[in-house]
Amino acid sequence: MTATVSHPLTAEADDRFSSSSPRLSLAPVGPAPPLLDGAWWPRSRDLGAELPSLAAVLDPLWGRITRVTVNPTHWPAVPRRVPVAGHVVKVGWFLAEQDPHELLLLSYRAGRWNLLVVPPQTPPDSAARLMVAASDPFGTSTASRLMEEEARSRAAYEADRAVEAVWDSEGGHEARAPIGEAGEPSVRGSRP
Repeated sequence: MTATVSHPLTAEADDRFSSSSPRLSLAPVGPAPPLLDGAWWPRSRDLGAELPSLAAVLDPLWGRITRVTVNPTHWPAVPRRVPVAGHVVKVGWFLAEQDPHELLLLSYRAGRWNLLVVPPQTPPDSAARLMVAASDPFGTSTASRLMEEEARSRAAYEADRAVEAVWDSEGGHEARAPIGEAGEPSVRGSRP
């Protein structure tokens, strides 16, 4: 299996694609199983509405998805059963035992998979980085660790942007004294 993303992760592209096509990235099959098998970026926190399109895409790849578990921390409602393309997926939850940013999928025929759940409100650039990191076939980060690393990276980026904005609003590079011929700052209006 190769890493796939259903469409480009931009705001413009999001408007062009149906809300039924899942935003998904899967790790290629590697020599050792990674901690995460990919990432899913749902459009909402409505598991009953989001799960059918995800299972419909994964059923042909991984075998019929029969059960899903979540940590209810980020899901306002966890339905017990969700109808999916001619069958029913049973949904369960674990509070302490399951990473709050992870979705566990089970198939009777093929096994289990762990997907990072990228929060629906995540900016497209952050979502793209998270999806790539979760799809790394040699990945050793948990879903929560990836979310923490992205939050730190995003905070640092926004702090840098704030500093640049202040710099630009105060004149930025134009506020420096002009450089003379010998590389020395020139002083205008003074006579030797």
